Amino acid sequence: MKNKTTSSVEGHISPFEKIKHISDQGSEYWSAREFAEVLGYTQYRNFEKVIEKAKLACFNSGHLVEDHFADVSKMVTLGSSAQREVADFLLSRYACYLCIQNSDPSKEIVAVGQTYFATQTRIREIEEAELEEERRVQLRDEIRQHNSKLADAARDAGVVDAKDYATFQNHGYKGLYGGLTAADIHSRKGLKKSQKILDHMGSAELAANYFRATQAEEKLRREHIVGKGAANAAHFQVGAKVRQTIKELGGTMPENLPSVDSVKKLESKHRKQISSSQEPDQSEPANE
Repeated sequence: MKNKTTSSVEGHISPFEKIKHISDQGSEYWSAREFAEVLGYTQYRNFEKVIEKAKLACFNSGHLVEDHFADVSKMVTLGSSAQREVADFLLSRYACYLCIQNSDPSKEIVAVGQTYFATQTRIREIEEAELEEERRVQLRDEIRQHNSKLADAARDAGVVDAKDYATFQNHGYKGLYGGLTAADIHSRKGLKKSQKILDHMGSAELAANYFRATQAEEKLRREHIVGKGAANAAHFQVGAKVRQTIKELGGTMPENLPSVDSVKKLESKHRKQISSSQEPDQSEPANE
């Protein structure tokens, strides 16, 4: 779902939409100085107090302040046409929302801003939820397909029967999950006996496991690994390397990510949507 320009009841574009910027990476942001001007702060130093309150609220909410308030500088033109460098902040949508919440409530534009950012935040939440659903469905299907290729590579290495393959898979999980086996992960996530751990992973956790599976298969084939012990060790090494990468990037360890509703529900929902979109339009006669 693509973002739509938000208009007021009268059909005018929101003043907050007009000053929104899009970075080269596609991220939206607002200049604190432009934001203050729209809110009617004639002296930017008065708005700096609002920013400090908003940053404190951001910190108390458990968010990284620097992720939402980027400290920058910009050149402004003075009355004499001379230019001077001044401090500014690049604000995220969440930062703008916090600034609005801490602005002078007597200003009419503040009420307009509260409505705008509350509405847009909700729209963004819905969009992100839909994107997460799509990512989960796609990744789960890709893992399902690639696990078959991994099984073939493991079989070529000498991992033949089901018991040995379960041990092989556990070595990959143990590397990625800090020593936890599939059963340990299942228990830690609070899943029922009949539930599969891969069906209850969010997209970030699925992506980590997909990378583990693809790289394990490539390692087995590339290095021509032979023997159950060697295959198990290779799978563990790949899982541990993926875990190390997550740690270096500051990500959440997979065992600490929450379990989510089964992806099977989402897959069923997507199949229905595809089926519905392919049904002929009953308002027009079908071509014969």
